[in-house]
Amino acid sequence: MDRKITSKNKDSGAPSPSPAAWSLYVLRCGDGSLYAGIARDVDARVAQHAAGTGARYTRGRGPLTVVGRVACADKGAALSLELRFKRLARAEKLRLLARRPRFLAWAAAAEAARAARGASSATRARGGAPA
Repeated sequence: MDRKITSKNKDSGAPSPSPAAWSLYVLRCGDGSLYAGIARDVDARVAQHAAGTGARYTRGRGPLTVVGRVACADKGAALSLELRFKRLARAEKLRLLARRPRFLAWAAAAEAARAARGASSATRARGGAPA
């Protein structure tokens, strides 16, 4: 069974993140459901999903379409962003994915909040006053 893989963001003019960087990616499955994951090389990971060797959830749910992709600073940031995205209601996920700039702004705000939490934790660990 052939599976169609397309990407709405390929022609967006935005440079694709380097394969060494971690990214959050969001797929729309053939049944309309969304799947979010992280990978260093999103294209290779999507190919694994399409081949049936990726996540169990995506097997048999083709065709798969990449509807969102965000480069992250590191694996921890990607995992944090993935969890934050998965906790959103479906309607909010669809609203974010409807416009790439909105999705990127949400991701940047989430990363800034994560960095701020990390900075305040470091201050408390050194014995400083809580922020």
